[in-house]
Amino acid sequence: MMCANERKAVDFILSEGQRHDAPQGRLLMETVDKPDNYTPLLMDRAYEDDLTRYTAQILNFRPIVPPKKNRKRPWKYDKTLYKRRNEIERLFRLLCGFRRIFCRYEKLDIMFIGFIHLALVFVSIS
Repeated sequence: MMCANERKAVDFILSEGQRHDAPQGRLLMETVDKPDNYTPLLMDRAYEDDLTRYTAQILNFRPIVPPKKNRKRPWKYDKTLYKRRNEIERLFRLLCGFRRIFCRYEKLDIMFIGFIHLALVFVSIS
């Protein structure tokens, strides 16, 4: 999920639970409109691989992600801006408040996506 703030999702992709998040994140970055300026993109450490960071830079995003501890050549990142990543986690927490989404009652992906859209509408107007 790509979020603008704690109450507004820009876009999301539904994927299988056993798939890694980084390839889906790269696909999601390519689906949104390319920003005019160098927009910061706050990412979790799961997205810190070289390909994901390179894709973000090509698409006019400035990746804000800490390097993993075992990186041979770690990079610097904006720590104060990275602290705002909890806004994304707050949006996920609000979505998990909807039992139908949390328990995934829907068997069809299209129905589950529909309920995510409905929950995002409720979250954005409340």
